[in-house]
Amino acid sequence: MELPLVVGVDGSDGSILAVDWAVDEAARHGLSLRLVHGSLWERYEGALPSLSVQRPSERVMAQHIVASAEERVRRLNPDLKVSAEAVAAEAVSALLSEGDNASALVTGSRGRGELKGALLGSVGLAVAARAYCPVIVVRGDKAGLGGTHGRVLLGAGDPDTSHEAVRFAFREAEARGCVLDVVRAWRRPSHESGDQPAPAEESADHEAQASDLVDALVADAAADHQAVRVNRVTIEGPARRVLVDRSEAADLVVVGARRRSGHFGLQLGRVSHTLLHHAACPVAVVPQRV
Repeated sequence: MELPLVVGVDGSDGSILAVDWAVDEAARHGLSLRLVHGSLWERYEGALPSLSVQRPSERVMAQHIVASAEERVRRLNPDLKVSAEAVAAEAVSALLSEGDNASALVTGSRGRGELKGALLGSVGLAVAARAYCPVIVVRGDKAGLGGTHGRVLLGAGDPDTSHEAVRFAFREAEARGCVLDVVRAWRRPSHESGDQPAPAEESADHEAQASDLVDALVADAAADHQAVRVNRVTIEGPARRVLVDRSEAADLVVVGARRRSGHFGLQLGRVSHTLLHHAACPVAVVPQRV
């Protein structure tokens, strides 16, 4: 039985975008949708003195948020199987727990009550940095959100952090019937980087190594998904800048992440962190246990 696609909802504009995106994603993969709102209403109910002007209780507000999101899903796709629940837990904890039984977690880029100037909300960042299942943060421009480019972008990282990401990216490209751009950014070692340009043969060696890494990384997945058109690209430059720039022509960018068992801090590299803040399309962070 396929695990559901879980969406964190909180009633914000970012949450609504995430729900809309997840409806299409669940439909293309034949998955059910589970909507989850985390709220610590049990901690606050009754803790504050009653006011002359009565406000809806936190519990009622939480239930309204999930009910509204569920109604939106049923309106967008009546055939999609959907469930919704308001969980008595802090939002990040609730989503991380749900991730144990999810095909992926989907969040908006910024939640209710978070600073409008922030590029990425704290919930999306924390979930992407700690979950053991794929996390998709829905962000970007209208074209990227609408899936109009017909391209999935895979950042080809180191082999020990990328195998699950490669598989994820191939499944996405196959489900969408689109091109998969596999991009490996390479740079000359620091001792070769000076004022003088490197000899052409040295640059060619580094580029060839990057190309060989890409070929090895995608070989198995390409054999299993032969219908997927793969465009292999090697570019000299910082991976963060290269992938942010190329995200402007993608519908989804996929990157791997290392997850060390027993490590409870944020586990997110600089490339993923930059994409989550600046990519022009939704970002999928796919963990690799090491």
